[in-house]
Amino acid sequence: MSVRVLFVCLGNICRSPSAEAVLRQQAQAAGITLDVDSAGTGNWHVGAPPDGRSIASASRRGMDMRALRARQVCAEDFICFTHIFAMDQRNLADLQAMRPTAGVTPQLFLGCAPDAGVSEVPDPYYGGPEGFEHMLDLIEIAAKGFLQTLH
Repeated sequence: MSVRVLFVCLGNICRSPSAEAVLRQQAQAAGITLDVDSAGTGNWHVGAPPDGRSIASASRRGMDMRALRARQVCAEDFICFTHIFAMDQRNLADLQAMRPTAGVTPQLFLGCAPDAGVSEVPDPYYGGPEGFEHMLDLIEIAAKGFLQTLH
């Protein structure tokens, strides 16, 4: 069975698409094949591209997120993905409430990076550009930790 990873935040325009882009980049650099996607627990941004500040921050690190589009988590995701990572406790609780009995149990993404010093990826949406850079720093640490578990 191939590794299939889903990242989930609230609107799927900042944290989860950034995590999708980071994990793809790191996996490719490490020669690891996996499927990566992202979604939101909310539906108000469905079909929208990532936030422009997320796109700009990712671009500065060599990632192109412009083709990504927001979508909402669905029940099938709990069956199709081998790993589902929430970016914070609120989204983890929402995912646990939607999880079908037989589905994959969601986890906090920063659980893959206990050395990060925090348990959640803060939502940078209402802050300045430094919040997007901090978000990517945390995601890069967690993605590296997750990829190490696959060896």
